[in-house]
Amino acid sequence: MAPQSGGVATSLQPLIRKLIGNPPVRLEFWDGSALGSTDAKGTIRVITPNALRRIIWAPNELGPGRAYVAGELDVDGDIFTLIDVLKPAGLHLQSTLGTIPTGVAAAARVGALGLPPSPPPEEARPRGRRHSKRRDRSAISHHYDVGNEFYELVLGPSMTYSCARWTEPDMNLVEAQASKHDVICRKLGLPERRGARMLDVGCGWGSLALHAAQTYDAHVVGVTISEEQAAYARRRVEAAGLSESIEIRLQDYRDVRGEFDVISSVGMFEHVGAERMADYFAGLRALLGDHGRLLNHAISSIGGSRISRNSFVGRYVFPDGELIDVGRVVLAMEAAGFEVRDVESLREHYALTLRAWVANLEASWSRAVELVGETRARVWRLYMAASAVGFEDGGLGLHQVLGVVPDADGNSGMPRTRDVWSASSTGPKA
Repeated sequence: MAPQSGGVATSLQPLIRKLIGNPPVRLEFWDGSALGSTDAKGTIRVITPNALRRIIWAPNELGPGRAYVAGELDVDGDIFTLIDVLKPAGLHLQSTLGTIPTGVAAAARVGALGLPPSPPPEEARPRGRRHSKRRDRSAISHHYDVGNEFYELVLGPSMTYSCARWTEPDMNLVEAQASKHDVICRKLGLPERRGARMLDVGCGWGSLALHAAQTYDAHVVGVTISEEQAAYARRRVEAAGLSESIEIRLQDYRDVRGEFDVISSVGMFEHVGAERMADYFAGLRALLGDHGRLLNHAISSIGGSRISRNSFVGRYVFPDGELIDVGRVVLAMEAAGFEVRDVESLREHYALTLRAWVANLEASWSRAVELVGETRARVWRLYMAASAVGFEDGGLGLHQVLGVVPDADGNSGMPRTRDVWSASSTGPKA
């Protein structure tokens, strides 16, 4: 790990060796000096001393994340590979308190000692009681109300912000999302009960509601607390001529009343929180009659994890987010009166989905920067690439859990096997 041109690289070499040993990537610094081979798997460019200040003050993922978002640190090469090879080093970095004196000394040698700059303005700091309606609206708005045109660029024509289902090797993203929508409809039994009353909790831009209404004549109520999502979904429903079949509400799931045959909750459960999980499932159970079905589609993690407010994702992407162990989800659904009939993992599918979204973003980078600014575009690129690696290595999971309400005699109305779900039709590409 000999420095190639002295300067900052020479001064920082002892610190880097203590933190991560021989760097698995090339490191280039603001004075032109460098560490590592030119044939490494990628290059990290430390553009200003501010990046080092941020890392010293927040030596976990937040410091480097802030530096990347602010443009003080950049990467050359495949971002997925860089994140993958740096993950072990990052874990070591977070737990190495003994490096603080070495870090301070190194920073002093290169003129980087001092307080870090203010965090980029895209950082979220929600206020109020966690998972109160007001705070949840603020957290959701931070992530989803950044402009529908930007989401069109990232998500593509399907406008679906959840894990797709890649069942064929030559599928594109639109087809994979339609495949996911259709298997959800089939698990809910919509082909056998056309015209069913369906509640879509966290309906996003209305794609699943459109698929259910167009393909299975469902009557759908979709609820979201994102104003931009609701407005966009209503325009899509009207353009499709389905205003009689689909109602899009700007409404918290806790305020929904009525009776439904089936409920879908896709990519929304991560915002509920473990403390409110029992109330969440009890509330949805109260909206269903005998043989009613609920499909809960959510990111999970082994043992569960509350996304830390001191993490990159907690500050920039999903404030107040929580990933709940699928085992706890099953138990909570059972406690609410559901009979759990199916659990399916789509972990690898989400990695493929995220890679497709990153490809969309990178292919239209200049337009993305025009729409939301370079700092927010960088947030999305980093978070989606890191999440893809997390799903690939098993650090993150994705599960669909299907529950049913049996009648008084214990009859569930469920098919005897999963065979009826496998011959899915992609249906309209909404």
